[in-house]
Amino acid sequence: MTVPVAGSPRPAWMTHLVRTLAETPAERFSRFLPPDEGGRQSAVLILFGPSPFGGEDVLLTERHHGMRSHAGQVSFPGGSLDPDDEGPVSAALREAREEVGLDPSGVDVVAELPALYLPPSDFVVTPVLAWWSDPHDIDTVSDLEVARVVRAPLAELTDPARRFTVTHPSGFVGPAFDVDGLLVWGFTANLLATVLELAGLEQDWDRDRRRPLPERFTREWRRRNSEESTT
Repeated sequence: MTVPVAGSPRPAWMTHLVRTLAETPAERFSRFLPPDEGGRQSAVLILFGPSPFGGEDVLLTERHHGMRSHAGQVSFPGGSLDPDDEGPVSAALREAREEVGLDPSGVDVVAELPALYLPPSDFVVTPVLAWWSDPHDIDTVSDLEVARVVRAPLAELTDPARRFTVTHPSGFVGPAFDVDGLLVWGFTANLLATVLELAGLEQDWDRDRRRPLPERFTREWRRRNSEESTT
């Protein structure tokens, strides 16, 4: 096993990513952009770092399976901005500390991506891109929110055999990843796929390989539809 060196410099692909981000319109990340007014301000942390196995990885969390909203889904650490937060960066780092025990002193914030909109939840999400120059042990802080913490190797996320397209009964079709036994899809997968592509890390993969989402990921949508149909 390769042990990361404290203060590991950013990889060349991240420098390329930052340069590319400056030239990329918000529409490249999502067709849903924030409304002129309203929306629940939030942030997520896209934290890359040197992997103990060589190369780089990215921090992901699996939400607790008993949560009423987005149960069991894989996401980046993050959440709503609190009144004491100075902005998206402050919120993203705070949430990562509360969820997985991340020490922000070893995190180098690289850029803020364009704010994106999630219509079902009315969240306006600002992704915060960062490099973890001095990794340390992390784990779930609150078992009620986070079921599992994963440092997903980029070697797996860019492996064409682990990439496919998922379909949702609502008609949604989007990219997905199979990493460390977890299914990454939806907002997180789309954001991750776009970042990997802009960084020049994406490899050719079969976009025609489709899989329906497992039923556990569609229960919330079916329940909401059922409730709306009875009102």
